[in-house]
Amino acid sequence: MSFPRAPWPHTRMRRMRKDDFSRRMMRESVLTPSDLIYPVFIIEGENRTETVASMPGVERMSIDLLCREAEQLAALGVPAMALFPSTPAEAKSLDAAEAWNPDGLVQRCTRAIKKAVPEMAVITDVALDPFTIHGQDGILDEDGYVLNEETVQALVRQALSHAEAGADFVAPSDMMDGRIGEIRQALEDNHYILTRIMAYSAKYASAYYGPFRDAVGSAGNLGKADKNTYQMDPGNSDEALHEIALDLAEGADVVMVKPGMPYLDVIRRVKDEFKVPVFAYQVSGEYAMHMAAFQNGWLDEDKVMMESLLAFKRAGASGILTYFAKRAAQKLAERN
Repeated sequence: MSFPRAPWPHTRMRRMRKDDFSRRMMRESVLTPSDLIYPVFIIEGENRTETVASMPGVERMSIDLLCREAEQLAALGVPAMALFPSTPAEAKSLDAAEAWNPDGLVQRCTRAIKKAVPEMAVITDVALDPFTIHGQDGILDEDGYVLNEETVQALVRQALSHAEAGADFVAPSDMMDGRIGEIRQALEDNHYILTRIMAYSAKYASAYYGPFRDAVGSAGNLGKADKNTYQMDPGNSDEALHEIALDLAEGADVVMVKPGMPYLDVIRRVKDEFKVPVFAYQVSGEYAMHMAAFQNGWLDEDKVMMESLLAFKRAGASGILTYFAKRAAQKLAERN
């Protein structure tokens, strides 16, 4: 690539960097609260919180407290929350039937938030791992293999229950083949034509998910098993383009790359190839690493937090799921 610029000294790149006003004028990527989505963990009860040991500063919350969080987030300009349940052990099963219980944690929380703060978008996770006794994202055969079609039918039931509760986005994060098309058709057939699908299209079999599994209570169920037969190999990026093309053809409105920072190259490839809304998830392991460095005084918390989020925008992400969403929105408000 050639650039039609005069050689030095007629072109001095530092000229535009000299003053704050000129740096702001030529800034290519800008982070705003509208770019942020806040993932939250739900527990049963009232006025209850539980700490997540591996995620300093993150708490599981009861529905009433999450409604208060929604009010604060809306005031800061954060447009959406993503809900993840910590399911009681007695509600877990082999078929994950609690996932589509109309009075389940996610369904009740969705209704409560939409009633308390109607302008707050609610994104619900469509996956079975919080509800299975084995911690896998689907229905197993006798050899422990996750069955695709049987799992998809369960996911359809789960997604419909979320739409009925008022979810703005259903977000299949399971990586089963064909589930986006089946969910889209079910939404159409049941007149939820405006319910959006945020597809976790390029979800990698990553070691960065450990703290999240602690937070939703699936780590103990999963044990030493892995999810390599359905989540993507971290060595692949061409495969991500195939996955995203399929999900878009089946009716996804937004596609997701997960994890985030280790896969910025994939985000950029997807954005360049498809020109569609691409979301990224700064996952629990990324958050935990940052927080460990902040608490040890090794990195500047505010500056590194904001730089890490700006990296997603520069890579082409339209939205960022991040546990820093509330704090980042507060910092942006202070700047303004």
